[in-house]
Amino acid sequence: MDLEEVQAHLRRLYADATTHFQKMPGSAILLRYIRSSYQNDPVRSAFELLLFLFVIRYLLSSKYSTKKENKVRLTEDEIDELVDEWTPEPLVAPQTPFEENVNEKSPVIVGPTGPRSKLSNGKTVTNLASFNFYNFIGNEALKEKAIQTLRTYGVGPCGPPGFYGTMDVHMKTEADIASHLGTPACIVYAQAFSTISSVIPAFSKRGDVIVVDKAVNYAIRKGIQLSRSTIRWYEHNNMEDLQRVLAKITKEQASKPLTRRFIITEGLFENVGDCVDLPKVIELKLKYKFRLILDETWSYGVLGRTGRGVTEQQNVDATEVDMITGSLAGPLCAGGGFCAGSEEVVEHQRISAAAYTFSAALPAMLSTTASETINLLQENPEILTQLRDNVKAMRGQLDPRSDWVKCSSAVDNPIMLLVLKPEHITARNLSPADQEWIFQDVVDECLANNVLITRLKTMPAALGVAPKDQGWQPQPALKVCITTGLSKKETEKAGVVIRHAITKIMTRKNNRLSQTST
Repeated sequence: MDLEEVQAHLRRLYADATTHFQKMPGSAILLRYIRSSYQNDPVRSAFELLLFLFVIRYLLSSKYSTKKENKVRLTEDEIDELVDEWTPEPLVAPQTPFEENVNEKSPVIVGPTGPRSKLSNGKTVTNLASFNFYNFIGNEALKEKAIQTLRTYGVGPCGPPGFYGTMDVHMKTEADIASHLGTPACIVYAQAFSTISSVIPAFSKRGDVIVVDKAVNYAIRKGIQLSRSTIRWYEHNNMEDLQRVLAKITKEQASKPLTRRFIITEGLFENVGDCVDLPKVIELKLKYKFRLILDETWSYGVLGRTGRGVTEQQNVDATEVDMITGSLAGPLCAGGGFCAGSEEVVEHQRISAAAYTFSAALPAMLSTTASETINLLQENPEILTQLRDNVKAMRGQLDPRSDWVKCSSAVDNPIMLLVLKPEHITARNLSPADQEWIFQDVVDECLANNVLITRLKTMPAALGVAPKDQGWQPQPALKVCITTGLSKKETEKAGVVIRHAITKIMTRKNNRLSQTST
């Protein structure tokens, strides 16, 4: 067969193939597409051809499995032996010797936590370790109101507020708090801890900037961690350092896209006990155009003439603070928390705050109790006066008279934090662990003399609560909680017991150090 015959044969094959192809439905459209595609964009045609060939290859390829073929076959006896030998990792870290010592000696209260509480060993002690500042737990009118609410609404709503958990008592409590604080609106959460830790990530997201006081509590730290925002810390209650941080951020952000920027601080600091300089913080937030979130967990119901908190005590309009969060579970002896602010701020949380959207609503009984205690504080401001008199009486027995400790709390703070004086820490080279042991011995000594107090307890630095890398840790302290359930004389008597216990333990510590050096 010569070349011409081969060419003629190929032409006949091509003609037959063309004829058969043209008989196929849609062949004309496909040919037209290929021709136009090739003329306009040959690269695209080549790419599509590669994709087509890949699909053909994928469809024709053999099946494969991700399971390994070389399995080790175990007998039933071998499996049982491995299960018996397996030891699961503990859910928590093993207890330290200090924790074991504390847990062994921890008292157990039987019955209500009133100003005088009965322990499981039969002793009755003066209780200065609870947040029952106004002895609302022993108020018979509040008890009766709570019982009536329980009979009317039941134990709990069993559903989130946005579904069917909202009741008229919740709306009343929100209105009462907003009216008390002087804000346009308020939202009530079911858990005090989850309030601030949900409010922060509801407004601040990745890429936003949060400026935080280094001494803020654990709930705030969890909130800023959940927000994934850029965090900048400033020295505790240092307004000059706060201004420096704000100015630096403003300069850095000048050439970048606009982001949300917040300042977060506390009214009364849980880990230190002192009070924020709110007018200065507001001045700086207005100057540098930041929003302010103020956590009044320990100041609402305590500071001010009617317990409105820092805003009332320092003569600040509550509307100048963008968000005020607080607890209904401490001084008010109810439960849950709240966030007060503008209508827009509150309504945004109803659909975007995790603890509000996904948690069951606050039980009606606790909501009613919160409303009633707020009304009591407004109608009877002498209750707050009596509490401050007892705080002053306790301070008179401890801060000026003790040679060993000083009170780091604000004057009106009923939670008195007693820390060792710096000269004693330096002279004896006491580490934080040494101070914890000393204060636990003081707690035990006070309990032996029928006075129940406790220590300032914070989470370890490994959990991100005490930020060593930010240069700040809470100083170990004794925590003494004052209550109006005791008279001024009884408060002074308890203060004498605490002072003598501190002196006894520190003197014993000195004697041990002297014997060691000798």
